[in-house]
Amino acid sequence: MRKVKVGLIGSRFVTTIHAESLKTVPDAEILAVASPTEGNAREFAKRHGIANHFTDYRKLLEMDEVDMIVLGLPNDLHCQATVDAAAAGKHVVCEKPMCMNLAEADRMIGACEQSNVKLMYAEELCFAPKYVRLKQLLDEGALGDPTLIKQSEKHSGPHAPHFWDVKRSGGGVCMDMGCHAIEFFRWLLNKQKIRSVYAHMSTSIHADKTRGDDNGIIILEFENGCTAVAEESWTKLGGMDDRAEIQGSKGVAYANLLQGNSILTYSEAGYGYAVEKSGGTVGWSFTMYEEIWNYGFPQEFAHFVDCVKNDKEPIETGHDGREVLEVLFAAYKSAGCGQKIELPFHTDAAKPFDLWKG
Repeated sequence: MRKVKVGLIGSRFVTTIHAESLKTVPDAEILAVASPTEGNAREFAKRHGIANHFTDYRKLLEMDEVDMIVLGLPNDLHCQATVDAAAAGKHVVCEKPMCMNLAEADRMIGACEQSNVKLMYAEELCFAPKYVRLKQLLDEGALGDPTLIKQSEKHSGPHAPHFWDVKRSGGGVCMDMGCHAIEFFRWLLNKQKIRSVYAHMSTSIHADKTRGDDNGIIILEFENGCTAVAEESWTKLGGMDDRAEIQGSKGVAYANLLQGNSILTYSEAGYGYAVEKSGGTVGWSFTMYEEIWNYGFPQEFAHFVDCVKNDKEPIETGHDGREVLEVLFAAYKSAGCGQKIELPFHTDAAKPFDLWKG
């Protein structure tokens, strides 16, 4: 049967994960990669056995045989690339966070709906095996009614310069990783509505690199009465820490994405997907066995490819990405004014950071 033909836009850290994940999907074939940096696309294509490479992604979009494109770009480039892909009749997988602001999100959703292509929001935590099992426990009633959910994601800081630049990223660690927690909570609770947001953010140790937040706590109140707490940090040494907890009326469950199936490692040289850019993970850390599988990336892309091939509705769409973005804007507003913010939240701010320190 015909495979779904994929084009990758980007050539660095996350696009490497996209490529490795798609190689595990029998129904997918990567046809091309595009990157504006001279030589990057060529080297990436050679490394991953991809037949075509471009410095202008619009040339990739001109390939009739490409069905789906995957965006591994800085946040400020998501909107235009999505609009261009939709105009070319390509389905879109957009990495988190969806874009810079709600107006861009609406533009992306509208463009894809007008062209009758799918806009899929890449939230891999909804596919991570430990978290999938955590949700099954909740859905089957093993924990009773959820009362408190926690999720934390912490490391020592991002690997590429654009993450530190709020003009390109839109915010700091809450924009970068808080978006994971927000959609994780919504997914766990079967897309329950969020009633309010309260957040605290600070720039603790990276003021020399960014005006954005490098530590943050976000508290969400859901319509069903459940409270969710997200802890985000770019200041935690020793590699990634990603874990979740559900407290319910009849039980409690803890899931640590990295510990329990990893290798305790000390490395001065560094390792990992970001090693070519920044030295990767150094010092003590938990080295993952089949890291991208444990994070759910191959499962995520198998789902998205299946949705394109068999015209199914993805579990994570552009509308979900917009919901997350709305909550992020409310969180940055809350951190800026020190008050709880009710949802829905309407703003024409250009980026979340502006509602905190803009």
